[in-house]
Amino acid sequence: MTESSPTRFWSRRAALAGLAASVAAPATFAQTAGSRPIRIIVGFAPGSANDLIARELARYMAEPLGQPVIVENKPGAGGSLGTEMVAKAAPDGLTVGLGTSSQMVMNVALYRNLPFDVERDLRQIGLVGRTPLVLAGKAAGAKKLKELIAAARANPG
Repeated sequence: MTESSPTRFWSRRAALAGLAASVAAPATFAQTAGSRPIRIIVGFAPGSANDLIARELARYMAEPLGQPVIVENKPGAGGSLGTEMVAKAAPDGLTVGLGTSSQMVMNVALYRNLPFDVERDLRQIGLVGRTPLVLAGKAAGAKKLKELIAAARANPG
């Protein structure tokens, strides 16, 4: 593998996130360290991109923290089930979630009665990675974003 390979990229991101998690852990973590593993909750199925990132992150968190780190998948409701699990966990620093924009932003807009409040019940520890997105359309359609926006405005609905 080369220095710029995706594996090295994510490994370094995971290591930095692990370091951030170790610095940001609450004081109560020191009282429970060694007694239970740290859990990373993933709101998506095993084998998903989020799951793979969490497993790599767990691998790089365990050694500097001196604590086992396990990944638990809690798929369903666009990640809301996993997010709820994190929001309702004891505030002991042993349960963290790998959150995505769909869990933290989109679900808040889509669902009126979420069993948690992102602003009140959760705290961001650090950024693990970013996912590039592509806007794609029909080959015969708009060639530029400006054209797509103009067509949408000209044809509401």
